[in-house]
Amino acid sequence: MIRLLVGLGNPGPEYEATRHNAGFWFVDELAARHEARLKPERRYGADAGRTTIAGVALWLLKPMGYMNRSGQSVRAFCDYLQVPPDQVLVVHDELDLPAGAARLKFGGGAGGHNGLKDVIAHLGEDFWRLRIGIGHPGHRDEVIGWVLERPTAVEERLMREAVELAVAEFPLLLGEGAERMMNRLHTKPPVAGG
Repeated sequence: MIRLLVGLGNPGPEYEATRHNAGFWFVDELAARHEARLKPERRYGADAGRTTIAGVALWLLKPMGYMNRSGQSVRAFCDYLQVPPDQVLVVHDELDLPAGAARLKFGGGAGGHNGLKDVIAHLGEDFWRLRIGIGHPGHRDEVIGWVLERPTAVEERLMREAVELAVAEFPLLLGEGAERMMNRLHTKPPVAGG
């Protein structure tokens, strides 16, 4: 059962439309569809709000420190709510998936993602992840610039479609379990650009 949904991103208008903020895009879209209002919670360094989806009471969280300090907010919120890591879902951008793909998984390493790295440092590895594909620039030296840039119009459309699909399928995770949502997400091939 998921009780806390965390979107990773960087705060501020200059980062809003960047690839690295796919986790924020997901939380914002889910909040809009389910009429949840997030507000600043200073003691957690995050924006947070509550909603009920598929009969499940759920907290939404957007850490407002920068990406590489996300874990502090997540840990503080988990401690306050007494939520174990396996009831947390972290939504983040994923270099190893093409734009247009969304994949759900449990556990694993950080794969070089600084936000995940910090969450793992504070929670361990045993939490759920929803990975939103952003594609890879082709060379690791270009990754930092890539994630902090706005995607092309085609990539952004594909990313937003992946977010919308994942938001639409999210009630399945809460109501019918992870396998059902995985089947729906993982069998939809990403649309080729254009």
